[in-house]
Amino acid sequence: MRKICTILILSFSLIVAAQTELVFVFFKDKPNKAAFYSNPLSELSQKSLDRRIHRGIALTDQDAPIETAYMTNVQNLGFTVTDYSKWLNGVAVNATPAQIQTLSQQSYVDHVESFVRNPNGGKRSQKIEKFKEFDKEFSNREPMTDFNYGNSLAQINQINLRQLHVAGFAGSGMSIAVIDTGFPYVNTGSAFSRIRAKSRIKATYNFVSKHTDVYSTSLNSHGAMCLGIIGGYIDGTFVGSAPNADFYLYASENAAVEIPEEQLYWIEAAEEADRKGVDIISTSLGYTEFDDSRYDYTYADMNGATTFISRGAQIASEKGIFILIAAGNEGQSSWHYISAPADAAGVFTIGAVTSSGASSGFSSYGPNAAGVIKPDASARGTNTYYAYNNSSDYGSGTSFATPLAAGGVACFMQSLSSTIPVNTLKQTLRQNASLYPSTDDQKGYGILNFYTTYQTLALQDVAKLPMTIYPNPAKDFLNILTDKPIQSVAIYDVLGRLIKIDNKSSVNISALAKGNYLIKVKAHEQEWVEKFIKE
Repeated sequence: MRKICTILILSFSLIVAAQTELVFVFFKDKPNKAAFYSNPLSELSQKSLDRRIHRGIALTDQDAPIETAYMTNVQNLGFTVTDYSKWLNGVAVNATPAQIQTLSQQSYVDHVESFVRNPNGGKRSQKIEKFKEFDKEFSNREPMTDFNYGNSLAQINQINLRQLHVAGFAGSGMSIAVIDTGFPYVNTGSAFSRIRAKSRIKATYNFVSKHTDVYSTSLNSHGAMCLGIIGGYIDGTFVGSAPNADFYLYASENAAVEIPEEQLYWIEAAEEADRKGVDIISTSLGYTEFDDSRYDYTYADMNGATTFISRGAQIASEKGIFILIAAGNEGQSSWHYISAPADAAGVFTIGAVTSSGASSGFSSYGPNAAGVIKPDASARGTNTYYAYNNSSDYGSGTSFATPLAAGGVACFMQSLSSTIPVNTLKQTLRQNASLYPSTDDQKGYGILNFYTTYQTLALQDVAKLPMTIYPNPAKDFLNILTDKPIQSVAIYDVLGRLIKIDNKSSVNISALAKGNYLIKVKAHEQEWVEKFIKE
């Protein structure tokens, strides 16, 4: 019996030793990088290069393509290579300990890093709910004179975004990559007919299955709902936060499983978004646990530099892309904290609040494990309306707060010079959020305020357009005091609908019903939008 036990133990040890694990093989260099530097358009679009030029970001070796000969060498060793990263400069493979040793000894390999964090696996004390399951320049302006927000009005107003829409900033000329699950019905549903009719879906790719179809109805609809919060439009019922933006739809998440490879899918999607020259990435995904517990993370790993996806997100932010990441929905679970890549210092992490402005109970807590304040700010995440297929509905999660905020960022960025550094945009948004200079572990610096932030950056030199609107509240006439010739005056109701047009310095408002309105004054090729109350 003792001999049999010894044999069984030995056999089990051999099985464990032969078990494969996902590893990343880091290459030493990029031998052909000189060819990239001599012709950057061979790898990056002109739009991508323009972003770097405008924001003062230099090309680096990270931007150069990965060395294909190195990948071929790895394949010749018997490995299957389907995922790789030029930013991290390497490939992902499944390997045994002996194979890892062989890879490490190759002349072109710098080192091999395993995705495994807990070699012995082990049972978890409590299964954590997977986060993924829930839950430009003035020439680009397209003034919106007939928006009827319907169900989306409250969430748009809470982040003070409607005034930017009225001023003509609804995302025109800005590009947003939504990296998520899938986008079923986006190619057919009436909720997305407006962006289809205007050819605002610029590219699609499924990095999980390696093909361009992201519309299959077999895919999880989470990505389509997130897109609907930004770009959906149903007349009289719903208006997204940036309905005039352009979109790149990338699937990086397989909702049926939780595997570490999904981190690489996201990085590959972010690299492609960079190639295309996108301005913004919106992602409502997060990672802490996997189906194979060997790959599980701890809160200590949420330091912005440990997980592969957070390293990739940090690099993406350094390329001048404004990255928005959902904080996570673990506020009431044993995990409690934000997930990766929301922990990356360079991303703008979004928490969730209710209609009253209180933190949503489920919204994950910061800071990250290195003490960086997270989330950065917050938007409506409880009972947030979204457009999907042929209708509008509502749901909850930081998953929904994030695209709402991403659309606001698109409008905000459209309203400003493209030369302003992204870090300046982020910091100004923090400084104009509702709690600044204080912070909250669930809200960050508080609820975003896009129009006030716009005023801070674009209208801080009031001398350029000295203007006073009085009295406010007003009963019969609203007067405009300015030393510039008035070109036009437009009044909008609370739904964003154009009510009255004039070109005088004194506007008769006696016929208006009592309530809140917006007035947009154009003078000397500049525009000013203000709220006023009709008594």
